[in-house]
Amino acid sequence: MNNQPHIEVPTSRREFLAKSGGGFGAMALAALMGQSATAAPADPRAPKTTHFPAKAKNVIFLFMEGGPSHIDLFDPKPLLNELAGQKLPESFGEVILAMGENDAPLMRCPRKWKQHGESGLWVSDWFPEIATCADDLCVIRSCVSDGINHSSGVCQMNTGHVIGGRPSLGAWATYGLGTENQDMPAFVVLTDGKGQPVNGSRNWGSGFMPAAYQGVQFKSGADPILNLNPPSHITPKRQKSKLDFLSQLDREHAAEREDYTELEARIKSYELAFRMQSAAPDIVDLSSETEETKQLYGIDQKETNVFGNNCLLARRLVENGVRFVQLYSGAGSGWDAHTNIEGNHGKLCKEVDKPIAGLLKDLKRRGLWDETLVIWGGEFGRTPMSEKGNGRDHNPTGFTMWMAGGAIPGGRTIGATDDLGLKAVENPLHVHDLHATIMRVLGVDHTKLIYRHKGRPERIDMNEGRAEMKVLGLA
Repeated sequence: MNNQPHIEVPTSRREFLAKSGGGFGAMALAALMGQSATAAPADPRAPKTTHFPAKAKNVIFLFMEGGPSHIDLFDPKPLLNELAGQKLPESFGEVILAMGENDAPLMRCPRKWKQHGESGLWVSDWFPEIATCADDLCVIRSCVSDGINHSSGVCQMNTGHVIGGRPSLGAWATYGLGTENQDMPAFVVLTDGKGQPVNGSRNWGSGFMPAAYQGVQFKSGADPILNLNPPSHITPKRQKSKLDFLSQLDREHAAEREDYTELEARIKSYELAFRMQSAAPDIVDLSSETEETKQLYGIDQKETNVFGNNCLLARRLVENGVRFVQLYSGAGSGWDAHTNIEGNHGKLCKEVDKPIAGLLKDLKRRGLWDETLVIWGGEFGRTPMSEKGNGRDHNPTGFTMWMAGGAIPGGRTIGATDDLGLKAVENPLHVHDLHATIMRVLGVDHTKLIYRHKGRPERIDMNEGRAEMKVLGLA
């Protein structure tokens, strides 16, 4: 009796492929599992080398949430005042507005405009202090976004997509570069205490990346980090023993759940929190700053105290190795001037003008200018048409942001909107392009910074952006 196993030999190529399909699937599965296993390094926040020589190593993002009006701040439009009270000319095409007031007349800009610095950069009288830094600013007048409302606009400016679930810009920077200070978070968010930003913590979340890359929110005021100092009866030795026991439990739990990155992030956060209790108090304590420095930021004035504190704290954070700091002004869509733009913007500009100028000047004198990229802007701009008689609607089709520091040449404008400031018509820069450019300033090639998620090579720009060399002064 023949006991040899029967081997069925395929009679055609089609039959061979059909019978071996399971093997190919197993190979693909093994490849995907390998990608998953190597997607995050053992220490996700360890410093990493850059693709290019970095112009900057830190970022401070000044986020004016709600949509500041570019045509009242950095993009003067004389024709707007000439046509004020008239309907938008048909030559400007169809316009889709968030609030639907499609027949609203054009509204004049009552601002007084002046050219500043040797560059002659135009800045309105709403920002007299920032105007003194005109030669340091690279003003991008042709920004474009897809988000017509606050939720989608804020989400895209922070994550690249109008729908939540993707990693934030700060998370990508942390993933690509790591951090220089293992005793502090790599990514810190500061709000002005007026509310929670639209979308909340998703704006600084890590999306599909490990949770270790997400931002950490500090609060404004004298004690920005909650629960930083342990109770007096808890000794460091006792606290360390508790943390070691918690870590043991978490690691035993995590050993059976390798894909649950929140567990590893929790372990790391406990360890970081323990180290922060030694390092952070000195970093967040502004009392050591001179009175002259506090006055530079406007901390001695009621209107500028909160944002001034946050700007000064941001400088101290990047000075101590924090990679990415994001400051929110008007948290909760405060710059959203659908009505009474004069009152709304007048108040908010007063709150941020001196602190921002103080930050720029302080970075220079402390030798942090070339290594720190400062970004200013919101999720979109505002329309030349009026809303409710004295306000302006959302405008994602053409608005202004600026960058400074990071060895970026200042005193320049890049791109342009049309004669009424409605749409970007020259060198439009989409949010994807802005993100790619920011990463390029940090020495990162956005096309090579890839995170594999569910078998897909994900990038910060969703494969749609380009780094604008004009911003870097390379074109």
